[in-house]
Amino acid sequence: MTALAFQRSEKKILKPIEKLVYERPHSLDENHTHYCPGCTHGIAHRLIAEVLDELGLQEKAILVAPVGCAVLAYNYFDVDGAEAAHGRAPAMATGLKRVNPDSVVFTYQGDGDLASIGIAEVIHTAVRGENITVIFINNAIYGMTGGQMAPTTIPGQVTTSSPNGRDTAQTGYPMQIAELLSGLPGTAYSVRRSLHDTRHIIQAKKAIRTAFEAQLQELGFSIVELLSSCPTNWGMTPIKALDWARDNMIPQYPLGDYKVVDELKKKRRNR
Repeated sequence: MTALAFQRSEKKILKPIEKLVYERPHSLDENHTHYCPGCTHGIAHRLIAEVLDELGLQEKAILVAPVGCAVLAYNYFDVDGAEAAHGRAPAMATGLKRVNPDSVVFTYQGDGDLASIGIAEVIHTAVRGENITVIFINNAIYGMTGGQMAPTTIPGQVTTSSPNGRDTAQTGYPMQIAELLSGLPGTAYSVRRSLHDTRHIIQAKKAIRTAFEAQLQELGFSIVELLSSCPTNWGMTPIKALDWARDNMIPQYPLGDYKVVDELKKKRRNR
């Protein structure tokens, strides 16, 4: 995408010049998306790809895709990739990183994949301090399989398997992944951001960059939790879904840094 600017010559005649405003990140392919209209997976993909470009990691990156809405993520990223069984992405990423220590390995997982069937894998990956990065998409619902209640579904939220709203007396409370993993000694970086508006999207990109920098510095496990919308399964328009995420998800999942090791704090101060 380009914009016209004007440059004044010696004869005081305005000459149009083109200035690059935006282009597709090189780490993204040009495939058409399969995501629903208004889904913020596409935003998360773009942010990751921009960070990979800016850090010069395209040729070193390995993506581990999950089962779920992002099962085809490797079709969108122009990096090496692998498909893991449901919930097992951190285990596969561990193996890939150990045999390719110079690579930058990251998983891209939804809440059903990571917080339910894959909770043991991600916890033990963090406990071991595996030097990988996890991008965790929290939209408080099972997206691909029909909108059922997920471990992250908030109290009172209506889903196809909780038509009267989540009842904590019966099904327990939402799982706070960023807080949970921050308490493990192998975790170097655990934060939560949101994708519901421009300001928070900018903050999310900075967090993703820091997570990759933690891996480059070999500091241990890093995770960025991203609050995301799911208009289709929430039964809302894209705009209303973004508002709902702001008004309902953020109070349940406060944004912030839950663990940042000192080496990363120093790097951020020196920028």
